[in-house]
Amino acid sequence: MNDTESLKDYQRVRQLAIRSLFEIIEQSSEGTVIVDRDANIVWMNERYARRFGLESAAFAIGKACESVIPGSLLREVVRTGRPILLDMQDTPKDPLVVMRLPIHDDAGAVIGAIGFALFDELRSLSPMLKRYLSMQEELASTRSLLRARQAKYNFAHFIGTSAASLEVKRRARRSASADSPVLLQGETGTGKELLAQAIHASSPRAHKAFVSINSAAIPEALLEAEFFGTAPGAFTGADRKGRAGKLQIAQGGTLFLDEIGDMPLPLQSKLLRVLQEKEFEPVGSNEVIQSDVRVIAATSTNLEAAIKRGEFRADLYYRLNVLPIQVPPLRERLDDLPALSEAILEELRSQHELAPDALALLGQHTWPGNIRELRNVLERAALLSDDLMLNASDLRAAIGTFSPVPRAASAQVVEVQANETFAAARERFDRQLIEATLAQCRGKVVDAAARLGLGRSTLYKKMAALGIEESQ
Repeated sequence: MNDTESLKDYQRVRQLAIRSLFEIIEQSSEGTVIVDRDANIVWMNERYARRFGLESAAFAIGKACESVIPGSLLREVVRTGRPILLDMQDTPKDPLVVMRLPIHDDAGAVIGAIGFALFDELRSLSPMLKRYLSMQEELASTRSLLRARQAKYNFAHFIGTSAASLEVKRRARRSASADSPVLLQGETGTGKELLAQAIHASSPRAHKAFVSINSAAIPEALLEAEFFGTAPGAFTGADRKGRAGKLQIAQGGTLFLDEIGDMPLPLQSKLLRVLQEKEFEPVGSNEVIQSDVRVIAATSTNLEAAIKRGEFRADLYYRLNVLPIQVPPLRERLDDLPALSEAILEELRSQHELAPDALALLGQHTWPGNIRELRNVLERAALLSDDLMLNASDLRAAIGTFSPVPRAASAQVVEVQANETFAAARERFDRQLIEATLAQCRGKVVDAAARLGLGRSTLYKKMAALGIEESQ
């Protein structure tokens, strides 16, 4: 068979296939209609005519398609030349699932359109609709969870123009563009989590989840499952379907590890594997899951001292301490107090203002609880004062135990101990502050921890490291 004969045979087979396809769809469908280039009906089968109340299909010939089939889109198909493969068509009886196709001549020009009413029992589409609705619900749920995991803060929320504050923001902004771990160090209440969220919000991972976990707030027995998740029925009481851990929830985003210094040693080694190998296994499972998270850790404890005490792994510390940021306490950025106070009062939606003597008093307190304590004091003063102008006495009453900032006396002490190293001076200050606070709280560690803005376990660790005994 030569090429010419093959081509003729191809054309004949194609025409037969088209005719057979038309006959199959026309006979099995609920109705068929054909319109010309002006969208006037040129042919309709009897089943479709009866559905629209016509005695015979002949009554539809020559009429505009919309006059017979209300809401018909065949005219649009003729105009655009684009098919409408699946759609719903209302009829006097039940709605139909329809398909509309353009008709072309040999030159490719649109000369009409054909519509098939495929079926009227929507139950035929039930499996597909159920799957579609299930996917929609899953997508909506995922979007909702992602919105809940979005960072709430950016760098504009870290208030302050002092040299210390500007340096912190400079380092944090630079870390946002990288993917290396960040270690935020500073006292409780200085804004470490705010900075972590700001770093995430400015990073390429901002569109993904920001997930935080506090190592000190979760019982040690549950901490591993909280981190890595669990396999179905991993242990007694475990979810039979399994449970995703924070690492899985944070995939593609940022995992914030607060109070990393309180993490148990066995878990520290597993976290190190995640950072080095980028993989982990859920509790009770042999499945290895690839990890794609950016880790930001924060601590209010001295990790180097914890390493010496054998409470923290040195290799994990070096892996986390790639981009260290020291967040200064409020007493080292007192110049930021006016702007911080104004921002806090605005956040509280308070109409109160601070008198000059009130601002002066704020600058004389050491703020052991840092910004968290400042917010607490301003909120309490605003609630208790009937006057919209808060003065020094209002704030003095709200502060409670006042811790004055050392002035000239402290300078004389420094001169006397001029050969003292920074570490030794820091240790001496910590000891004096803790001992003074314990004395003010009559030896009650829980009250002293609250006043200092520290966790009880953190304060106990500091006391042990400094040789301070709990009074009985």
